Amino acid sequence: MRNSILVKTFFWCCLVALTVASLLPVALLPPQSVNVWDKAQHAMGFGWLALVGLLAYPRKPVMMCGYLLVYGGAIELAQAATGWRYGEWWDLAADGIGIMIGAGAWWAARYAARVAR
Repeated sequence: MRNSILVKTFFWCCLVALTVASLLPVALLPPQSVNVWDKAQHAMGFGWLALVGLLAYPRKPVMMCGYLLVYGGAIELAQAATGWRYGEWWDLAADGIGIMIGAGAWWAARYAARVAR
């Protein structure tokens, strides 16, 4: 039970961190240690959120992935409204690809755990 609360708390902390990083002006963000293509950053961020989110809330995986995709769309709309960030629909597509990758990693881990029993 305690582990479940920790994973859920970690998921929500990651979601808040991604939201803040997505909406801050780029000049206020720390310099990147690795220059990665913008769409890859979206895919990695949402892949991580999907993996952690599904570990935290494993009972409804399709719903979790759907919520994350809607969240990605909301981030893009919010970025477009800020005036200092740009919302792009290709970013939402990258979010979706990341969600699929994270969900695939979660599914593979669950399958491997079942087989190992």
